[in-house]
Amino acid sequence: MDEKRIGRVLEKMEGAGLSQLLVTDPLSIGYLTGAYIYPGERMLALLLRADKAHRFFVNALFPAPGCGIPVTRFSDTDDGPAEILPYLDREKPLGVDKTWPARFLIRLIELGAASGYVNGSPCVDWVRAVKDADEQEKMRRSSAVNDACMAEFVKAVHIGATEKELEQKFIEIYAAHGCEGVSFTPIVGFGKNAADPHHGNDGTKLEKGMCVLLDVGGVYGGYCSDMTRTFFTAPPTPEEEKVYNLVKAANEAAEAIIKPGVRLCDIDAAARKVIAGAGYGEAFYHRLGHFIGLEDHEYGDVSSAFDRPVEPGMCFSIEPGIYLEGKFGVRIEDLVIVTETGCEVLNRYPKDLTVLEL
Repeated sequence: MDEKRIGRVLEKMEGAGLSQLLVTDPLSIGYLTGAYIYPGERMLALLLRADKAHRFFVNALFPAPGCGIPVTRFSDTDDGPAEILPYLDREKPLGVDKTWPARFLIRLIELGAASGYVNGSPCVDWVRAVKDADEQEKMRRSSAVNDACMAEFVKAVHIGATEKELEQKFIEIYAAHGCEGVSFTPIVGFGKNAADPHHGNDGTKLEKGMCVLLDVGGVYGGYCSDMTRTFFTAPPTPEEEKVYNLVKAANEAAEAIIKPGVRLCDIDAAARKVIAGAGYGEAFYHRLGHFIGLEDHEYGDVSSAFDRPVEPGMCFSIEPGIYLEGKFGVRIEDLVIVTETGCEVLNRYPKDLTVLEL
């Protein structure tokens, strides 16, 4: 059990007026207790209480977590939510994890388990959002591996290659670098396919003159990396060069203002101002970034929807893009960690305009 992390969650619970919280996301449970259990369709829950009378609820199919928290075991034929009932204060509201399946929550509601039910996930999410020193070092290492992999990815790009072929090659390169897997399926976009921010790789073959967008990340030491670079296979057209330089300027403008106290929405606005000011505002239609750590997309957006001030230890992406349907697209993405005085850009792979020699 990580008492410091659980203590931080209890502080968030107090601020939210909650005395009891069910954490059911396996990664969040592992983050707090060191016990990583993946229950499939079976119920798994960690009850956190303000009075520290915490309790684990684990199906007997799985080993009992040895983390210093009392455990209630149950079988497949038991009523799992009913096992939680004796440990709840039915006169008070209950915080519930946003990932908990409705079949368990509805049953708990039927049992009259609490006076009300609220999404309690932010109590854990905002703790996970601020990486401790060990997590920050793991994010640095994971990003360094991603930089090294990107250098190999670029060498693997060749005329006639398909997006799907490179996807598989990149996965093999991550494995060769000791990654446990990929953060997400690598995105490979050639030419007009790069204008689709979440393009599904297909059989498109690379031809001379196409741009090449690579959005890639691997899982190393349990932590995710994520980076996007866009390349050209011939000298860019005036419009391609203009768009590339705008996206790079937007990326750098956002990174330049990051420091404790600056709001997430203002970081988004700094990048958007550069692109909109050049007349491409409608071609940048996604958030500027997302939080990252144990998962590639964790709670928290660098967008107009979040006015939360950033804190030292927060780790998120900065990934502006311009997408011109039917023509081409450019995205440049780095990961950053907020420091006491600014931010540390984790990706060292160059982002100057590059024409690949193919």
